[in-house]
Amino acid sequence: MHIHPLISDSASLANLCTRLAQSPFVCVDTEFMRESTFWPELCLIQVADAHEAAAIDPMAPGIDLKPLLDLMTENEDVLKIFHAGGQDLEIVYNLTGKTPYPLFDTQVAAMALGQGEQIGYSNLVDSWLGISVDKGARFTDWARRPLDARQIEYAIGDVTHLSRIFPKMLERLKKTGRGGWLDQEMERLGDPANYANDPELAWKRVRISGRKPDVLGRLKAIARWRELEAQSKDLPRGRIMKDETVADLAGHPPKKQADLSRVRGLSASWANNEIGARLIAAIESAEPMDADEMPVRDDRKPGLGKEGSLVADLLKLLLKIRSRDIDVASKLLARTEELELLAAGQRTGLAMLEGWRFDQFGRDALDLVEGRLAFAVVGGKLKMTRTEDAA
Repeated sequence: MHIHPLISDSASLANLCTRLAQSPFVCVDTEFMRESTFWPELCLIQVADAHEAAAIDPMAPGIDLKPLLDLMTENEDVLKIFHAGGQDLEIVYNLTGKTPYPLFDTQVAAMALGQGEQIGYSNLVDSWLGISVDKGARFTDWARRPLDARQIEYAIGDVTHLSRIFPKMLERLKKTGRGGWLDQEMERLGDPANYANDPELAWKRVRISGRKPDVLGRLKAIARWRELEAQSKDLPRGRIMKDETVADLAGHPPKKQADLSRVRGLSASWANNEIGARLIAAIESAEPMDADEMPVRDDRKPGLGKEGSLVADLLKLLLKIRSRDIDVASKLLARTEELELLAAGQRTGLAMLEGWRFDQFGRDALDLVEGRLAFAVVGGKLKMTRTEDAA
């Protein structure tokens, strides 16, 4: 494989992208910093196909990233390969308003091949290639210039290894017939809605115990205000205000700006400065949350009483047995909330009752809750057995 020197000019990048556009796949990784900013600061982009690899410097003066971003989001003939690519996709979304398509995530694919729910990159490389990844440069300052040769070599290794692993994974998926199992997960990962920082929805990331409409209305207003402040100043949310303070203000709102000096977690200067005035204005403009926007309480699943909870526990046991038997991550078969809904009587709108999930797990789960399947100990091992009713 040909490894290019660090690409830092538009012409070289455009030529690289022209060649990559002819490849069936391209592996992608990014290095970024976000400790002190709201928006992740893109510091390096690594790409590779089966024949060449390069690191691209997005911080280089005047470099035009459009050819690369078009390759990511507009070219549907090239499959984009990531490992645990959520943050990489977020960066592309922030730059373009779109996510890479089509995409393939090797961490998700590993779920279908019995390698756990969140296999790390170094473990993936070790299991598929027998290579021990040098972790020494992982916590480097990627924003510092110039980057040294060791940093660039480490970064490019992320995509050159993936370019060798992906064909092996694809072959294994074809042999096991599990390629189609990943479609829904890849669609979920690539959904642009996952990466949109909508201030109107910012309240959902804050934990709060109260469920009164007026409290939640203030929570929504304060969280929206914080999100806009953080975005405009390009600072992490916590630098503006901690989650605990957001929740505290929603539950115990100050009557006037001067009261902010007594709020734990806020500077006393907020009692008379502009940011404090904007916060008070946000609180005063809050309206009680509409009933259709109120969150569903976790402890009030529809129809899930004490008996339903026991049934849900049995379904979780069945899921554990089934995922072990077919060597697949349980999360790929069904999620906990789905099991609880099935135990509560829901029979529609559940992914595990459709397609391949129904064949591999959903049918047995349905039979268990409807009395056609039972647990038995055979030869010291826990197995499933059909009941007399089914016979």
